[in-house]
Amino acid sequence: EVQLVESGGGSVQAGGSLRLSCTASGFTFDDFDMGWYRQAPGDGCELVSTISNEGRTYYADSVKGRFTISLDNAKKTVYLQMNSLEPEDTAVYYCAAVDPDYVDYDACPDDDEYNYWGQGTQVTVSS
Repeated sequence: EVQLVESGGGSVQAGGSLRLSCTASGFTFDDFDMGWYRQAPGDGCELVSTISNEGRTYYADSVKGRFTISLDNAKKTVYLQMNSLEPEDTAVYYCAAVDPDYVDYDACPDDDEYNYWGQGTQVTVSS
């Protein structure tokens, strides 16, 4: 059974920090990049960041310089360190095992056939 178990969401004031974690199991970890999508209220989904098992990273322009993704291959766990959080970062954040051959920057859990998804964790940033 594929599982992506997330933790670390919550509420924080603008300028604060949060760290999300996601531990994967039930699939061939090396076949996928690991990453995070988010969906703000009333908006579509956005690919926030990914990391390959060789350490190659991608960041959306909106989070560059503020968010850092990292990967512990031995623990099959991906982390997203989020600093200088802004109210615009408020969203449900989804951990995803991303098929590197079919990267969809707007994929959502309910309309995607290539990735594995976590259950989502809420991040709320107040001004």
